[in-house]
Parts: sequence; structure tokens; C-alpha cells
Amino acid sequence: MRAQPKASHYINGRFVDDERGAALPVIYPATGETIATLHSATPNIVELAIEAARAAQGAWARLKPVERGRILRRAADILRARNEELARLETLDTGKAIQETLVADPASAADALEYFGGAVASYNGDYVDFGGSFAYTRREPLGVCVGIGAWNYPIQGAAWKSAPALAMGNAMVFKPSENTPLSALALAEIYTEAGLPDGLFNVVQGYGDVGAALTSHEVVAKVSVTGSVPTGKKVMALAGSLMKHATMELGGKSPLIIFDDADIENAVGGALLANFYSTGQVCSNGTRVFVQKGIQDRFLDRLTARTKAIRIGDPLDPETQMGPLVNKAQQDKVISYVGIGREEGATLHYGGGIPALQGFEGGFFVEPTIFTGVKDEMRIAREEIFGPVMSVLSFAEEDEVVERANATEFGLSAGVFTRDLPRAHRVIAELQAGSCWINNYNLAPVEIPFGGFKQSGIGRENALVALDHYSQIKSVYVETGDVDSPY
Repeated sequence: MRAQPKASHYINGRFVDDERGAALPVIYPATGETIATLHSATPNIVELAIEAARAAQGAWARLKPVERGRILRRAADILRARNEELARLETLDTGKAIQETLVADPASAADALEYFGGAVASYNGDYVDFGGSFAYTRREPLGVCVGIGAWNYPIQGAAWKSAPALAMGNAMVFKPSENTPLSALALAEIYTEAGLPDGLFNVVQGYGDVGAALTSHEVVAKVSVTGSVPTGKKVMALAGSLMKHATMELGGKSPLIIFDDADIENAVGGALLANFYSTGQVCSNGTRVFVQKGIQDRFLDRLTARTKAIRIGDPLDPETQMGPLVNKAQQDKVISYVGIGREEGATLHYGGGIPALQGFEGGFFVEPTIFTGVKDEMRIAREEIFGPVMSVLSFAEEDEVVERANATEFGLSAGVFTRDLPRAHRVIAELQAGSCWINNYNLAPVEIPFGGFKQSGIGRENALVALDHYSQIKSVYVETGDVDSPY
């Protein structure tokens, strides 16, 4: 099974390579086999990408917004037309089940391109009247932007960053995760086919040193990162030391609160989405599931039954519901947390092992795992695991659960299930999280902002606010009378 691209990088509208760069193997997570080998960007590759972006950006910014948007919308159409092949590529790259990637990966990338392609035409500054004289503001592009993507949603992340950046008149150099480098190259080709001028979206591969080189380059005006909190802190510190714009979409340990009047099946469905979708590798996952004592037994009965029915296996099989983790290191990490949970006294209610799957013995699979009897101070309730491990905690009263839910350094997401809508809104207002759901979980339509509080991030992806983050404001005062000067 091979997925070798034409070259490692995409610069100035064409594939390029430099074999002096460190080898970057692409591993199919379901089998552990190498399906492609790329090379990390050398300093020369980094320089070529940034220079291509710098040279192309000025003319692009001078186009009417509607003209820029037209190209993005054409690219969205191509993404949708090629959804099946791109979904397969994403499954090979990430190991996520094809039934997920068919609906959640290239499709959400297309949504982003379509949304920003249309929204930018009506994204304007303000007019202020001073009774004769007046002022106005302009929204202007930043210039060359860097995007650093995560490995769980590669093509979505590339689109979520590039769509608002390009719509606003910027150029972008995008570095995918070294674990999932393939689909950003496919997106770059699609942009070119849609008519995006050469140099405006460049893809360079590499490890952390490449990200640092991009972030610190004097031409770069802004960096946007999706990743872990430690990675975000490093990039933010570097960008801040150089006074560059930065947005950070980082990790979480989010609470999902289920009150005793909730619809049980919907609440269980929400908890499953909040923990096992994409094999638990979602930054916004509600991995601390607080269940009110009055329904805990009924909730656990249905949760266990539905978890047992999850089909694990070949991610390219349309019937498979859960694929492997992204790599061996992640598998080892998740299994180690299962051990930590047991050592700390939590009850391993279900799963926790590595399934035996014929033909996939080398894959990085982990069973969907449920811990009960979890206490707030346990590591499995405090630390981001990024795998299919759910911690179920019990609570009695509303004020109690809100306080416990907020007792974390993270603040990415939160969810509430209840039939009492006044309570739902009241609790959501008290939760310290940037992306919240009532009676659902983990939906992220491009029309609403996505991002976190506290150490879970700075800034937002998606919605009109993303255009704010890829632009700067210029204020212009216009005098229509004489200058009143005391000199």
C-alpha cells in the first residue's frame, strides 16, 4: 500500500524536493508499514517557500475580495468532487475510519473555503462621523503567515488556517505535522488548479526545527498553531519575542456534564462522540464525563452496551467505526495512562487493552476504554491523554459540578446535557471554556468561532473572527475643514 506524493514540498505552484533533508517516513497506522518517505525542509527549502509567499502576496492583496473569494469557492468545489479519494488519503495518513473521513475531513475543508470565499466580500471596516470631518478604518492583510498543523485533522487544519488567511489577502506557508504530511500537498495542488496564483499557498514538511525556522523568519508576520499546550507555549514564546501575531488552538481536558433529567440515549451518544470519535484524538473531547448520581447506573448500562458494539478494525472498511491511533508512541502513551488509572484506584469498567485483529497485528489499536470511580485529583482526570479513554465522575449538585469542571488549567470546550434549558444556559455561562455545546458535543461548523480559554489557546479559528486574526486595522481621520492649531 503506497501513497508516495510527487515530492515532499509544494512551493510556488510546483512540487520540489531536497533529499539532503532528514528522512520523514509516513506510517500507515493500521499496519505499521511505511507507505511513503518524504524529506524535512532544509534551510534552502524554507527560504524558497517564504520568498515565494512574499513575492506573490502584494498583488493578491490588491485584488478585490470577491475575486479572491471566487478562487476559494472553486477550490471548495474541487474538494467536494474529490471527496472520496481525499478521504482515503486522509485515512491512510491518520488511520481514522473511512466512514469518518468521508464526512468530516475534506468536507469540512471545503466548508471553510466556501465560507471564507463568500464572507470576505462583505468584511469591511467602520465609518465614524464627527459632524463634518469623519474617520474610517481599513482591514488590511498582515502579509506572509505561517500555519502549523496537527496530525488529527490534517486537511481540515490546512483549510481552517489557509482559507481566512488567503481570503484576507495574505500568503501562507503551511507546515503539516510530520506524522500526517500528505493531504496538505493535495490541497496545495487543488488551490493551483482552482486558479490561486503561484506562491500564495506553500507546503513545507518537517519537524519542530522547521516550525521554529518559519516562525522566526523576519518576513513572517503571523503564526497560527494547532497542537499541544507545550508546543504552543514554545511557539508563542518565540513569536512573542519577535512581536509577531499569533493564534494558538491547543489541548484540553474538557468537562461533559450530564444532569439527571437528560435524555439517556442522547447523553450517551454525546459522551461517545466526546471520547471515541477519531479514536479519541480530538482536542475538544469531553474526557471528564460528570454524571449526576440519580441516573449514573442507567447511564453506565447504556454507555457500556453501546461501547461494546463499536466496531474496531480495518479503517478502510466502511463498516469500521474506530481505527488505530496515529502512531506507536501514541499507542504506548494511551496504554500507559490505562495503567496509571488503575494504579490510582479508578475502576477499569471496560476496555483498556490492545485488540487482536487478524491482519493488523502491527497496527496501533487500543480498545475504547471507560474508567469509573474517577476522582478529580487523578492524573487520568487532569492530563490530556488524546486517546479513547473516558473518565466517568459522579456529582450531586449543580454548583458542585461547575466548580469541579472549572478546576483545570485547560479551557477549550465543555458540554451540558439536560432538558432544563434555563439550567443549561446558566451552567454554560459559568463554565470556563471557549467552545461549548448544549445537548450535543464536538460539532464545529465553520460559521461559529472555535478555540479555548486559559491554556487551551489564544485567538479563534473559523467564523468572521478568523478574518480579524489574519488582518490588521488601519484608522484614517479625514479633516474636511480648517486645521485648528494654537501655534
